[in-house]
Amino acid sequence: MTIMPENEDKAAQVRFFGRRKSRPLKPRQAELMRDLLPALQLTADDAPILKTPARLFAPPAREMVLEIGFGGGEHLAHQARTHPEWGFIGCEPFINGVAKLLSAVERDNLANLRIWDADARHLLPLLGTETFARVFLLYPDPWPKKRHHKRRFVNQENLAQIRRILKPGGEFFFASDIPHYVAWTLWQVRAHGGFAWLAERARDWREPPPGWLSTRYEQKALKAGRTPAYLRFIRTA
Repeated sequence: MTIMPENEDKAAQVRFFGRRKSRPLKPRQAELMRDLLPALQLTADDAPILKTPARLFAPPAREMVLEIGFGGGEHLAHQARTHPEWGFIGCEPFINGVAKLLSAVERDNLANLRIWDADARHLLPLLGTETFARVFLLYPDPWPKKRHHKRRFVNQENLAQIRRILKPGGEFFFASDIPHYVAWTLWQVRAHGGFAWLAERARDWREPPPGWLSTRYEQKALKAGRTPAYLRFIRTA
């Protein structure tokens, strides 16, 4: 599947490699995709308001949070419930994951959440500079084969966009159960130079932060004997 980027300054095409759908949706999920998603869905047509994303909500959100690749939406919904005065944007092109999040939105009546159901790389350039307090990237596809490493989301271009949208002192939070991707991320962030790693001792990256919600994917990783790492970076001035 090849998607043309919204940014016309990019002449090259951006190819999306992830899954879009797996098993058929349940009837109620299909109804939510049809009836609820349009009210929460962000597209390139929303570019003007995305420059000041807090205005997506009424009253305007006190802080803005972005989660890239929210999977089944457990963490994102938990964050939205915990911080009702904040605004959340979740990116996820996987249709089944979007449907699961919509079920949580309906169940918990979450009004502080919007969804970008496409490639996050097309959203980042539309977001206003220094408008987000946090960006989460949790268990992204590790693309373990060396020839596929270039597909990893953590790269210099995406880090530049993440730093741009973060406020000074804003946090970029990364989690993975793949040691090579953890090392890759530390190297990429250090090479970028616009972030500071908050870890001072091993427990700072081996243990999740207070109030952490362990997702179904993380539980599977733990049962399989894989150890997650939690990397917290802040944008430097």
